[in-house]
Amino acid sequence: MTDTLLNIQDALNRRAFLQRTSAGVGSAALGTLLGRTALAAIGDGSHAALPGFPNFSPKAKRVIYLFQSGAPSQMDLFDPKPGLKERHGEDLPESIRKGQRLTTMTSGQSKFPVAPSIFKFAQHGQGGMWMSELMPHMSGIADEFCMIRTMNTEAINHDPAITFCQTGHQLAGRPSIGSWLSYGLGSENQDLPAYVVLTSFGSGRPDDQPLYDRLWGAGFLPSRHQGVKFRNKGDAVLYLSNPPGVDQATRRGTLDRLAALNKQHFDQVGDPEIQTRISQYEMAFRMQTSVPELLDISQEPQHVLDQYGPDVKRPGSYAANCLLARRLAERDVRFIQLFHMGWDHHGGLPNAIRGQCRDTDQATAALIKDLKQRDLLKDTLIVWGGEFGRTIYSQGGLTATDYGRDHHPRCFTILLAGAGIKAGTTYGETDDYCYNIVRDPVHVHDLNTTILHLLGIDHTRLTYRYQGRDFRLTDIHGELVKGVLA
Repeated sequence: MTDTLLNIQDALNRRAFLQRTSAGVGSAALGTLLGRTALAAIGDGSHAALPGFPNFSPKAKRVIYLFQSGAPSQMDLFDPKPGLKERHGEDLPESIRKGQRLTTMTSGQSKFPVAPSIFKFAQHGQGGMWMSELMPHMSGIADEFCMIRTMNTEAINHDPAITFCQTGHQLAGRPSIGSWLSYGLGSENQDLPAYVVLTSFGSGRPDDQPLYDRLWGAGFLPSRHQGVKFRNKGDAVLYLSNPPGVDQATRRGTLDRLAALNKQHFDQVGDPEIQTRISQYEMAFRMQTSVPELLDISQEPQHVLDQYGPDVKRPGSYAANCLLARRLAERDVRFIQLFHMGWDHHGGLPNAIRGQCRDTDQATAALIKDLKQRDLLKDTLIVWGGEFGRTIYSQGGLTATDYGRDHHPRCFTILLAGAGIKAGTTYGETDDYCYNIVRDPVHVHDLNTTILHLLGIDHTRLTYRYQGRDFRLTDIHGELVKGVLA
């Protein structure tokens, strides 16, 4: 009996705390605590946008982020340095390296031999964009891309670098970008999550760096804003099917009774996570219908399937996930993120990167063409890129046909396409060694600022008060990259 009274007292203490701090925690939980009128207007309240967002007319309604996990080599794909062929095997000048800190993989090397790319480059499209022979399909739609060659970050190892790209901070625990968008903008589809994550394993290096669920986590935001990962094997989402002996009417009745109990509990203690629990139960119920329909590609025309390549019918492949991303975009899912592993090429890069490009080149181009054919590219923002770049010097042994590359945060390349992007342009310039930025640097915070801007969000206004401080995706940084905007 004493334990019960203590539990009730703890709940009442939390309730009193929430009431006293209504300007802080109360506003932070506004998405779930807007009141009965707002909840009635949007069903269970799980996808309400915050008042005032978007701040201005957006160019994009949704984002498809094609994250190339492991860090693609920019000088083998997008940033040719033909003058380095004459410097093959020479030690990278200290005047270029400038004392940059090294990873443990190359810190013990006595020399840093220059490893020029062995791949051919050509200019494509009206803008003359340089692309490697490894990307014939993406080269064919070069005029759809804006290429940023001067991305840079502080992180030099994978985990903090990917975490930084996703959350704006190298340490785990902050909300991911998709969670911020779910929190600020809500969703236009009540039957699917606002934020969906798809993963695939690269054939270039199938045992590459692992991914963690926290990369699409909600951090300190209400947990209903976290990304929902669709598995690439077996059932895409676990526990959607009714257990044996349970029909839809029984499940509906169970959820109604649970909702009544949770509402009673919420009225007593005011914990916003109780509302999250209610909304997630309801979302799961609706997904019993929406997810099977989403995953059923049997009605897709053969010419569309052929466009994505032979892997499109293999569940969990990058090609299959690109087609699924288009289907999610059609259903107005706000933030769709594909993580494709396998780009961490410390050794044997030429062979491994060929495999990665076979995985991704055709399907990426198909996704963009497919969206454009359906008049969806104009309000869909596409982002293609990894967490940092690769070094021009070789890690380990160097031959005429084989080399590896270490991590390089000082400059790397990403691609943007779609809503509000100045297509057919190349932004920024690196030095002759593809090692330092010469003109127009773009930091990770700047990229996230620009993504939010295209969605109609002033990045300084999308904040959440936590532990007495206002947090945001871009922390206290971030400048809009106007040069990439149409």
